[in-house]
Amino acid sequence: MKTIIDLFEESVDRFANNTFLWEKKTDFFEPLTYARTRKEVFRLAAGLIQLGVLPGDKIALLSEGRNDWIIGELGILHTGAVNVPLSIKLEERNDLIFRINHSESKYIMVSGTQLKKIRAIIKDCPLVDKIIVFDPLDAYDGKEIPYENVLKQGDEFLKTHPDEVVKRSKAIKGDDMANISYTSGTTADPKGIMLSHRNYTANVEQAMSLITITPEDSNLIIIPLDHCFGHVAGFYSFMAYGANVATVQVGRSPMESLKNIPLNINEFKPTVLMSVPALAKNFRKNIENTIRKKGPKAERLFNHALKVAYAYNKEGYNKGGITQLHNKLLLKIYDKVLFSKVREGLGGKLKFFIGGGALLDIELQRFFYAVGIPMFQGYGLSEATPVISSNSMTKHKLGSSGAVVKNLKLKICDQDGKELPLGQKGEIVIQGENVMLGYWKNPAATAETIKDGWLHTGDMGYMDKDGFLYVLGRFKSLLISSDGEKYSPEGIEEGIVDKTKYIDQMMLHNNQDPYTVALVVPDREQLKKYVERIKPGIGWENREAKEMALLKLQEVINRYKSNGVSAGEYPERWLPAAIAVLPEAFTEQNQLLNSSLKMVRGKIEEKYADRLKYLYTPEGKNILNDKNIQSL
Repeated sequence: MKTIIDLFEESVDRFANNTFLWEKKTDFFEPLTYARTRKEVFRLAAGLIQLGVLPGDKIALLSEGRNDWIIGELGILHTGAVNVPLSIKLEERNDLIFRINHSESKYIMVSGTQLKKIRAIIKDCPLVDKIIVFDPLDAYDGKEIPYENVLKQGDEFLKTHPDEVVKRSKAIKGDDMANISYTSGTTADPKGIMLSHRNYTANVEQAMSLITITPEDSNLIIIPLDHCFGHVAGFYSFMAYGANVATVQVGRSPMESLKNIPLNINEFKPTVLMSVPALAKNFRKNIENTIRKKGPKAERLFNHALKVAYAYNKEGYNKGGITQLHNKLLLKIYDKVLFSKVREGLGGKLKFFIGGGALLDIELQRFFYAVGIPMFQGYGLSEATPVISSNSMTKHKLGSSGAVVKNLKLKICDQDGKELPLGQKGEIVIQGENVMLGYWKNPAATAETIKDGWLHTGDMGYMDKDGFLYVLGRFKSLLISSDGEKYSPEGIEEGIVDKTKYIDQMMLHNNQDPYTVALVVPDREQLKKYVERIKPGIGWENREAKEMALLKLQEVINRYKSNGVSAGEYPERWLPAAIAVLPEAFTEQNQLLNSSLKMVRGKIEEKYADRLKYLYTPEGKNILNDKNIQSL
């Protein structure tokens, strides 16, 4: 069975002089070839062996995306050790302590900017022997050592033991563990997903059955490297093709790093980008703001161009046709004078995006398809290393999660595990070489998730007659009415939030209750602007102003109810009959969002249990109640 080492070595042999890695430390992106990367990987692996790293040892890696991250992982794997990638978004002491101790990490590799987190908790991590710091410091504490010193030790070790790294790496088997990748923490104790070398190489092969990359292609990695989507789609697939990848320039703060993304896209000019819905929405907002600044005439023209493109493109797979000849001609003109300029703003070479994570709104997909940079929805989960399906240039249907990768069995099952026919919705269940080994030190959770070799994803979906998968949300986060009927809430929540500027976040709730209710995080600034527009001069502190704002929120929901402008878009019984307006947003900091920016429903329900209960009272059902007024 093929290991990550095999994959890397094959690429180095075939593409030795091609650039593999790009990094911007000062004013420009500097290249590193496949051959040079291999040399650095060997230096690090040798240094780690000299340090005492043994096959099977766990090494935690906490850093922003950079060359050292990728070389760090490859160096760890060449020693036969296991990388435990940690998200830089983990702030809480408990989160980092739990993962480092639970994984039994003996070593930590860390960037200079993340080191303060490790220093704050190291006394609570007794198993850690050494902390390897990527960036030079003026002074090092107890267990800390400079990365450069490890590389120098590696150079010395290779002089006396030239074959040791090769010997170690050749002893690694396909089913040996490569990573312990922790879930995003939707429960008190996150689960450690054990991913093997073959899980990764199998998933790279599977992903390659849908997406074709050439050695000339390049990817600016804007998604976190600690997630296996960042591994497979970010750099291992590109490595397999002899292509090249760059990482976003690290800023002095997370906000500065975020601001570097559009700058780096324009400097590096990638041909492919991996994205998540939040970033995609940001890109769209920036494009629309740029057009708006050019004046009402330019905005009208752009909107008309979009309308023409939407009519011509339809859902992608069915675009064009004899009735669309006029639009085809118009679209060619619009593409030349408008959309090509939009593409220039994103580097000018971008062929397509691949969207992972939460479901991409179909309007967002239509928008990027119109401007000539399709954003293809994919689907996967960490337990599947992660790619399960994706749309691609050759086969796509907007609104779907794409075609299933090759060498993977997929079925849709009901709650009793019985396979359902085409078109019926149920739980997505898969089997293939990309399915995880299990959860680290958690046999009960493993047995619950993998049954008879099949991975039960916990996601709900169906297959259509053309072989496209549709993912509808969590199988287990269902709304359940008092008569036992079930419904997945994500589509309604995302649909309503995406189409209004007055609501930032929304969570629907119905646990065998008489009606569905919603917890709503409002956009206060937009509501203030609305109130000021309707009744100029009224102060926000005035109760009347807040009542006007609450009635606006009610109006947004009523649009989808009978006689509303969007009536029939969603089943009425699953639309909220009562709304609780919340005083704060769902964030990672308050642990109401996980690191994939998905709502942690259990924790939200727990935190707002009293508000949910109140919504089932006559007073709570009235949106103008005192609790809602206070929240604004």
